Amino acid sequence: MSLRILIDAGGRTGEVAEADLEDLYRPPHLPWLRVNMVSTLDGAANGESGKSGSINNEVDKLVFHALRAQCDAVLVGAGTARTENYREAAVPLVLVSHQGQVPEQLAGATPGKVLMATCASSPGLDAAREVLGADHVIVAGDSQVDLVAVKAALAERGLGNVLSEGGPSLLRDLLGSGAADELTLTWVPRVIGGVHPRIVMGESLDLDLAPALLLEQDGTLLGRWLVRR
Repeated sequence: MSLRILIDAGGRTGEVAEADLEDLYRPPHLPWLRVNMVSTLDGAANGESGKSGSINNEVDKLVFHALRAQCDAVLVGAGTARTENYREAAVPLVLVSHQGQVPEQLAGATPGKVLMATCASSPGLDAAREVLGADHVIVAGDSQVDLVAVKAALAERGLGNVLSEGGPSLLRDLLGSGAADELTLTWVPRVIGGVHPRIVMGESLDLDLAPALLLEQDGTLLGRWLVRR
């Protein structure tokens, strides 16, 4: 692996070994919520398959696994979990759904391995409680999911280092609500054209992010941007 540091707010320079990634991506404090996304140079968040796996590469996967290894929970939109065929993980998988619908492939998960974050008016609230267990359903907000409250509820459960993997609509809401602390983004050196979602989709927002880290390997750029408070 020949990853090298281009920018580091901590002043580190030189090449990066796989063992260094945990320290390079360590949250500055807890609770902390980062969103990890991948994009082509022309802004596509997925490829022809409709999945992010059709555009990522080996070094992106390396960072993906490093982030998964250190997080306490993975936060993902229920629609993305469906599309990307999410399964049980080593840490709890937290589904965000206004409808409260548990993806079919996760309905039989080990108790506590899948949580649902939804709102009080969700039409699927009772069904989610039945499928996952009432203790594993977080109700935050009345008509919309309150993502700041979800983050706080996870921290109360000891899940302070939260990794979100999108999708684009959830990323917009995490940034817009102030729940997200960090955007971790890989740019793969590809241009694919066509019509594809960007990493952020939904209502307009304008946030200022500060660069904290930028790595490079064979044209792939991997960065951390911190939300300015």
